[in-house]
Amino acid sequence: MRLKPTSILDILGISSATICLVHCFVFPLLSILQFNFVNNPWIDIAFASIGMFLVSKILMGNSDIIVKFILLVSILIVIFGIVLEIIFKTDSFLILLGGIGMITGHIVNLKTHKHINTNNKNIKKKLTLVGQFVG
Repeated sequence: MRLKPTSILDILGISSATICLVHCFVFPLLSILQFNFVNNPWIDIAFASIGMFLVSKILMGNSDIIVKFILLVSILIVIFGIVLEIIFKTDSFLILLGGIGMITGHIVNLKTHKHINTNNKNIKKKLTLVGQFVG
């Protein structure tokens, strides 16, 4: 089965948002070890940049409005959380909330496209059978 570009974007989005969540959960625990990269805002900005790229592609595509809404709100929450972390030098739960929303939006989009593709294949089969029966 060949993956469509939207499926690839959703899989990449799910993967990057999951890695971001793991980073947000695990790296604060490592702060005991005093690593320099634990509270580096550039890591958050890198994940947000990947997220913004993927969300922009889906927003410009033909996805459902609910998927677009979930992803847009989620990426805005992530960006707002990053800005708050940079300004106040403290961890914000908003990035976690936005990351969970991003994963949810990408999974819903992936499932919606699989459902649409399945329905299109079933419709084509039915039309072919009707065409054979009538013709």
